[in-house]
Formats: sequence, structure tokens, C-alpha cells
Amino acid sequence: MVLALYSLVMGAFFWLQQIREDSVMFVTIDQELRQQQLLWVVIALSVVIVIALLALWRYTKHRTQTEAALVAETAFRRAMENSMSTGMRVLDLEGRIAYVNPAFCRMIGWNEADLIGRRPPFPYWVPGQHESHQQTLDAVLSGKTPSSGIELEAQRRDGSRFTARMYVSPLLAPNGSQIGWMTSMTDITEPRRIREALTAAHERFMTVLESLDDAISVTADIADGMELLFANRTYRSLFGAQTNGHQELLAGRRGRYSDESVEIYSPHVERWFEVQHRTLAWTDGRRVRMQVARDITDRRRHEEASQLQQEKIQLTSRLTTMGEMASSLAHELNQPLTAISNYSMGAVAMVKSGQVDPERLLPALEKAAAQAQRAGKIISRIRDFVKRSEPQRQAVDIHVIIENAMSLAEIDARKRGIEIQHEPLENLPSVLADPILIEQVLLNLIKNGIEAMDQSEKRLLKVNVNQHQNTMEVAVIDSGHGVSDPDRLFEPFFSTKSEGLGMGLNICRTIIESHHGQLLATNNPEGGTTFRFTLPCASIDAQSRTLESVQANKTNEESHA
Repeated sequence: MVLALYSLVMGAFFWLQQIREDSVMFVTIDQELRQQQLLWVVIALSVVIVIALLALWRYTKHRTQTEAALVAETAFRRAMENSMSTGMRVLDLEGRIAYVNPAFCRMIGWNEADLIGRRPPFPYWVPGQHESHQQTLDAVLSGKTPSSGIELEAQRRDGSRFTARMYVSPLLAPNGSQIGWMTSMTDITEPRRIREALTAAHERFMTVLESLDDAISVTADIADGMELLFANRTYRSLFGAQTNGHQELLAGRRGRYSDESVEIYSPHVERWFEVQHRTLAWTDGRRVRMQVARDITDRRRHEEASQLQQEKIQLTSRLTTMGEMASSLAHELNQPLTAISNYSMGAVAMVKSGQVDPERLLPALEKAAAQAQRAGKIISRIRDFVKRSEPQRQAVDIHVIIENAMSLAEIDARKRGIEIQHEPLENLPSVLADPILIEQVLLNLIKNGIEAMDQSEKRLLKVNVNQHQNTMEVAVIDSGHGVSDPDRLFEPFFSTKSEGLGMGLNICRTIIESHHGQLLATNNPEGGTTFRFTLPCASIDAQSRTLESVQANKTNEESHA
């Protein structure tokens, strides 16, 4: 538009100049020269004006763009300030409030007009704590606030209080001089409550861990071995703040963990521990090992004492059983001993008479030797049954145990006129048991059945064996009078016999349960009682170990011989 007006003015100028030339008849040379110079001056001025107008237009356009960008940036910064959840406040060097953003106003409940220009005490200061607030303000104005910020309490306009953390930084002018202090405040009431709750929970958790009698430790693998990440009081009191105890209780199980606990002896502290391991993720994401070791030294000592006492009770029970069968055993031994005596006296008489006929003497001596072997077997069987030995579980044929128990029980059974019937089954697997203890159980059950059938018309006692998957069931079935309450038979000091102590069947149940089996009693529909007990079948590895042990024992016996 400016260029158009300028063109219009210049056009009018040349038009007037043309009219003047047409109206003047005679023009001198000097006048014409001046006219031309004037024209060139006007043209030069016009060019300058055009250039100035273009520069002014460009400057105006650039200024307009700059102002628009400044307005947009100001609006953007204002939008950011309005959307911030952090309260911003500017204090001048004298402590007056020079600026607050909307977040600060929302935080304390006062509007901007109520705060701008205010001097201390500020309306959000907590009543009764003005001295503390003034000290905080003095620290701000002196620039002595820590870089981590200041935690303070403030009061809203409605009287509610909150905890805030305030950070302070100097406000600098464009020339670098300080013109005030910029403070930012964040409401930390809820984070502080959560932090205090987590701290309290952590303290409770640590109190529980520290008060446990179990030694708890957490380690991580590093290039040089192990790093102890955590150890409670019990672990530190036993092994110190080192990984030696953790590594010692690993017992070579590094990398091979299961939920099952293992019992490990620590030579360092001379105690037994029940140890459990577990792999878990640590706070930094690393896979670490947690170890829980429970001191079971006293428990093992009590278990060993209880085991020793149980062995004594079992031995006493076997001796009692033999005592109860003493008369029958004496009668059974009396027959071979009498026969040996008669055969020996006959041989002596033949030698004294000088009628030594080998054909007559040799059969007598052979019969005496056979009777001696018979008596020796009875005595050997009794000795093996009553001798004290360490419990030793091994793979053993259940029929061998039954035959050994029956050979002892048949002595009393023949005296009472009772038949013991057992039909062995073929291809049965071995059982994992201590043969002497199971023989004691079986003999006790057979003896009880024989005594229960003393007044019965039926004189047959059966011993049956059946396999149920991985267990073997042995049943002793008598034809006696039965019992009214079979479950009470296993109670200590309960007996259906007037002279009984009531401990035999209780000991039998303890022995069977120690073999991971069950001992039950039920009444038979046709009369009498059935006692059933189960035993686990032996694995192939157990059978191999038993065979190796038997071969080793035979080798030792041969070497001693």
C-alpha cells in the first residue's frame, strides 16, 4: 500500500512537470540542466525511500513473527506453570512474595491476590510455629538451605495441615545479578505416610528375622566366590559376618536345590542343622540364594536317646517273649538233648562191652549229631532273636522273616495243639526292613493269636502275604474270641490278658510306623481277630546294596575262619 501511494505521488510529480514544460515556450540551457538534476535527485530519493520502505516492511514482518512466537512461548510457559503439581514461589531479596503459580495456590488454599506482596508471617504458616518458620525463611534468604531440600509443615486456608518438601535456588536477572529466590514445594504427606508405613513394616520384619532362632543368610555369586547380602543375628553369632558358614552348610549342594530340608553337621560350631535352600530375586534383580538353618542338635540328641531307649524296650520285649516261651523252649530242647544223651550212652555201652560194630555204632552217632544240630539251630535262632544289635534296614525276603518267626512260634503252638498255616507266594519283591524287628512284630502277633485260640474249637492260625503296588501286607488271622474294641489294643498299658503289661502291641505299632508302614486290627466275621501290617517294597538299589553287604559279611567270616 505504501508503494502504491509512493507511485501515485511520483506520477503526479511527473505529470505536473510535463504540464510546466508545455506551458513554457522558451527554456534556457541552465534551467534545463537544473531541471535534469532535480529529476535525478528525486529519483535517487525515491530509490532510497523505496529501500527504506522495504526494510521497514521486513522489520515489521519479523517483529510481528517474533511477537507471535513470544506470545506463544509465554502462553506455553503459562500453561506449564498452570498444569504443574509443584508449587512455585518467588521471594525477593527482602522476603516478600513476588510470584506464585496456580499449583502453589491450590496447595495452600490461598489465591494469588492474597499472597503477592505479602511479608512474613505468611498466612500458610502454622500457628504456634512461627519461630520455626522464620528460621527456615532466614535460611532461605541467606542461601544456606541444603541441596536435598527442607521438610516443613504448612497449613491450608481451611485449617488442614500438610507436610511439604521445599527446594530453593537463586533467581538471577539477565545480567547475572540475583534478584530473588525461587522455591518449589511438593506435598509429601501421602509419600511420607507410605514411607513411614514401609519403614515400620521393614522394622517389624527385621525384628522378626533378628529374633528368630534360625540362622538366615542370603548370598550372591561373584567372581571371587560369594557375597553375603544379609545375615540375621543368629547367623552372625554362629558364623560371623562371613560367607564361610553359608558355604559350609551348602555341603556341596551348590546349584542343586529342592524344597526338601537336609541335616548337616557343622564342624566349625560343632552343631547339627536342618538346612533349607531357596533361590529368589534380590532387590537389584540378581538371582541370590537364601539359606535357613535350624539348630537341631538338641533334637538329635533327644532322638538318639529316644532311639536308644526304644531299642532297650524292644530288646526287653524280645526277652520277655522268650521268657514267656521258656517252658516250651525247654521242652523243645529237652527232646534233642535226651536223644543225644541216649545215643551217646548206647555208644559208650557198646564200646565198653567190646562189641564195637561200625554198622551199628555209626547210625547212633549220626542220629546224635542230627539231634545236636537241631538243638543248636533252636539255640542259635533264640540267640539271634534276643541279641542286642543296631537297627539295620535292608532288602529282605518277607518269607524268610515269616519262616523264622514261625519256627519259634511253632514250639508253643505244637504244645497247645494249634497249626500255623502259611502258603508262600512266588515272585514277590523284597521288603525294606530290619529283619530282627519285623520278626519280633510277627512273633508277637502269632503268639497273641495262639494264646487267643487256647479255648477255641478251631485250631488253625493263618499267616498270609499280599502285595499292593509298592507295599507288602502281612496278615495274621486267628480263630480266637476276638476283641470288643480293636483300636484300643495299641494303647499303652491296655491288655486283654490278666498278666499282660499292655506294651507289646504298642511297641509293634511303633516298629511298623518307623518302617513307614501301618499296623491295624479288625474282627473277623466268622470269629477271631486279624492283624495286618504293611511294609514298603525295596528298590533295586537297596537290593543291590544288601547283596553286596551279605557278600562282604561272608568274606569276613571266611577270613576269620
